[in-house]
Amino acid sequence: MHFRSLIITLLFLFLSNSSFAAAVEKYLPENHSYDQQIIKPAAVLGFGLGERHIRHDQLVQYMETLAQASNKVVLTDIGRTTEMRKQVLLTISHPDNITKLPELLSRSDVGKNPEDPLVIWLGYSVHGDEISGSNAALVIAYHLAASQDESVTEILKNTVIVLEPSINPDGMDRFVNWVNTYRGTTANPDPNHIEHHQQWRTGRTNHFGFDLNRDWLLLSQKESRNRLAYFHQYQPHVLGDFHEMGANSSYFFQPGIPSRTHPLTPKKTTELTQLLATFHAEALDKENRLYYSQESFDDFYYGKGSTYPDINGGIGILFEQASSRGFQQDSINGLLTFEYGIKNHVLTSLSTIKGAWENSDNFKNYRKNFHEESEQLIKKEKFSGYLITEGKDTYRLNIFLEKLKAHQINVMPLTEDFRYEGTLYKKEESFYLPLAQKQYRVIQALFNQGTDFQDNTFYDVSGWTMPLAMDINFLKVGRTWGLRLAKNSWQPEQKIARTVDKNAYAYAFEWHHFLAPKLLNKLLSKGIKAKVATKTFSSVIDGKTKNFATGTIVIPAGIQKKSDWRNKVEQAANENSLHVFNINTGLTIHGVDVGSGSMKPVEPVKVLLIGGKGSSQYEAAEILYYLDDTLNIPVTIVERSRLLRVDLAHYSHIIMVDGNYTDMDKNMIGNIQSWVKNGGVIFGQKRGAKWLSKVELLKADFVTKEHINDLFDTEELTYQDKEKLSARKRIAGAIFDTKLDTSHPLTYGYTDSQLPLFRNSTIMMESVESPFITVAEYTPTPLMSGYTDRNLVNKIANSPAIVAHNFGRGRVIATTDVFAFRGYWLGSSKVLANSLFFAKAFSASAK
Repeated sequence: MHFRSLIITLLFLFLSNSSFAAAVEKYLPENHSYDQQIIKPAAVLGFGLGERHIRHDQLVQYMETLAQASNKVVLTDIGRTTEMRKQVLLTISHPDNITKLPELLSRSDVGKNPEDPLVIWLGYSVHGDEISGSNAALVIAYHLAASQDESVTEILKNTVIVLEPSINPDGMDRFVNWVNTYRGTTANPDPNHIEHHQQWRTGRTNHFGFDLNRDWLLLSQKESRNRLAYFHQYQPHVLGDFHEMGANSSYFFQPGIPSRTHPLTPKKTTELTQLLATFHAEALDKENRLYYSQESFDDFYYGKGSTYPDINGGIGILFEQASSRGFQQDSINGLLTFEYGIKNHVLTSLSTIKGAWENSDNFKNYRKNFHEESEQLIKKEKFSGYLITEGKDTYRLNIFLEKLKAHQINVMPLTEDFRYEGTLYKKEESFYLPLAQKQYRVIQALFNQGTDFQDNTFYDVSGWTMPLAMDINFLKVGRTWGLRLAKNSWQPEQKIARTVDKNAYAYAFEWHHFLAPKLLNKLLSKGIKAKVATKTFSSVIDGKTKNFATGTIVIPAGIQKKSDWRNKVEQAANENSLHVFNINTGLTIHGVDVGSGSMKPVEPVKVLLIGGKGSSQYEAAEILYYLDDTLNIPVTIVERSRLLRVDLAHYSHIIMVDGNYTDMDKNMIGNIQSWVKNGGVIFGQKRGAKWLSKVELLKADFVTKEHINDLFDTEELTYQDKEKLSARKRIAGAIFDTKLDTSHPLTYGYTDSQLPLFRNSTIMMESVESPFITVAEYTPTPLMSGYTDRNLVNKIANSPAIVAHNFGRGRVIATTDVFAFRGYWLGSSKVLANSLFFAKAFSASAK
């Protein structure tokens, strides 16, 4: 029996390999000569390409093997992901270029010299479950390293090719583990099979759940920050961005829809993209493969791999392959296999290289003209630059300046105070950003506040203005007379370590610093007792009067029970670069005293986030990233299927992000209502907030879909107007102006009443009758950046943005907006922290 089983097993392996395993040559041009000393992928992987989904470590192992074997290849380790996987780049060129590579990359003007090589960057599988790209990268790497064909040699003499074989290593392995776990030994193309349907946190996203193909401009995630430094070193002329889409599609390559290109993108970009499209079409035509172009996808938002090059003097190109989302899947076009998808991406990778090389002069001239045109555009501007200022929160300001620096934007510190239009800008907290610099278009992409566009249909967000998102004050400066600037651009400052008086009566730190919640949580977790000032006070600090605003955290010595607590306060404060003030008496010179009842105790928090299928993995990721990674506050994620079995009494807060909560049964609703009534705090965002209203926890009504439909006149519309009407009824992503009630505890730390908020839905609250429960409301003319139809803008105007009130002994907090959008929305995310620590510092009843 044992011998018979062995024979069956061997037979199965033979049949499997002959049916599915693809030799690397199957993906490559015929009649090609390869160096036999260069090892093929199958020899390292142990299986043929397309037979199994490769793990990230297997991919890296092959790239390392290739780099060791070939003098055409350099492997660069560019960083680590959150899960400690390597991010790598593979540079391939003629050995002569590889020798000169360090010198080339040390220059800031790569491509300026006509003799410089053309640089082509091919990035694969930024969405980790769009895995055909990473497999295609293995084929392309082998082909370029091993080829002895004269045509490839000629290309490499004049070209530097950069492969980023896996842009999202953590997401890649999450997906690969899923597919390899649920794939049977017999191929199953049924689209309903579990192999094709991932869990809530899909392989599309990184460790925290962020879409890295939205982060090129925002740089909230470490994978993006690690990459960008090398992008600006190489300064690619052409960048290919390889993706997958639905199984019932075919193959897409740009240009996208012509009218949906951002106005900052030169028209020549589309022309050159169209030129390369002829090469892609030729390659796919030879194989009789279906494809399309100039449909579906836009070229508007600059946070994507295919658009960021467009404002950096390069050409970005999006490729989308119909996804088998597993080994194989039935589709409307027949059986779609993993191998088929790999081959398509190989074909268009090679066509990109061929087309760019044959037209290298066009791309080099485009780079030169791009910067010359930018210089002319700068001269036409009616202002010279932006004045940036932030007087209270150095952390938020420095993060903003670090992002600008990462984009190669020069920001100049002021050496003297500057008075402009009646306002004095202090040199310590103000900076000047001149338009006259190489990254002019990137500056405009980050600061632009456009609200009117040629085409109002958007694949992604239409407004992303970075200083608004980070609540940084900025204004256009027309004249620079009297503006005294440093010789060198801004650089990060060294941290200053401070000591605390070990005999102080109390300590205090201010809440306007972005990391104040992190410090507070650290102290509470160590058993150090703290209070929040709900009224202002003043004390003498180092001989001078110091005014403390509401929200100031006070740590009285008289109530502490833990040993060595003073050293712990000092250490935690220095770790977070917060200034802790020594208070030497409980008697203040103005306002409430340290022992006043207006100093409210702050309790440790324990947060539960309702996650799993039906909840937005993106919004959950944003809140998780802010609380867990930025503030070091643990967040317990519980799927709805387990929620009924969890004792809610163990938690102080529940967070409900956008999602479909219609399947919450009566028992679960009753549990949550009782928990809030007994003192719990629940926070709802978007449809999470609507659910709170539906179960009568939130005392606010929402605008109905019927009401929104009634805002639009459809009487004279024809069928061809259907798509345009749908776009008008949608808010894809725009920025709105709100007015805060700065006396409310949920707004502690904000120094002015204006707070830009991000919204990407038409969920709106109606005006509320009860006083004191509206924490923020939209202004009369709220649209600040991005597109929203005027009918919707008028409806949003003056409506509530944030509502908070009592429910029994608990609190209910709700918003229609996205507080921590894409990890860079630092302006409004503090409301989340305030909801954790200060929810019991207010009391407001609702009718």
